[in-house]
Amino acid sequence: MNSSPNKMFVAVDFDGTCVTHCYPNVGVDIGAQDVLRLLVASGFDLILYTMRSGKELKDAVSWFESNDIPLFGINHNSTQSSWTSSPKVYAHMYIDDAAIGTPLIRPEDGGRAYVDWMEVLSNLMSMYSVIASTLTDFPELYDKWRMHAINEDL
Repeated sequence: MNSSPNKMFVAVDFDGTCVTHCYPNVGVDIGAQDVLRLLVASGFDLILYTMRSGKELKDAVSWFESNDIPLFGINHNSTQSSWTSSPKVYAHMYIDDAAIGTPLIRPEDGGRAYVDWMEVLSNLMSMYSVIASTLTDFPELYDKWRMHAINEDL
């Protein structure tokens, strides 16, 4: 278990990950905000890693700003330029609805699946003790996570 992230980078997709799929518009919130703020409070740096560009990218960045979620980078990690010229964003974790193993919620109406942030939180807490200890500073998120965990055990 990693107890101190020491500049851990998390690359986060936007559509289907932070909000429902609604491109080119910004989709409906799906519970990402509190978990992303928890990651930042736990010492992680967030990098928006999306295919959006132009106005649509600005809309995604505005979503982060309006939710008080600071971004370390946008489709770029400035720390990697000293050791690689690769265009792929360097991160320790990638949270993306299209990634294998990412927990998803599949809407009953047949719409596109999106990230299950309570399951992501459970996975993160099992990997990084700093997240579990920081969670006490987020009582509403803690309560949501506990209810989710209780319902999963039923």
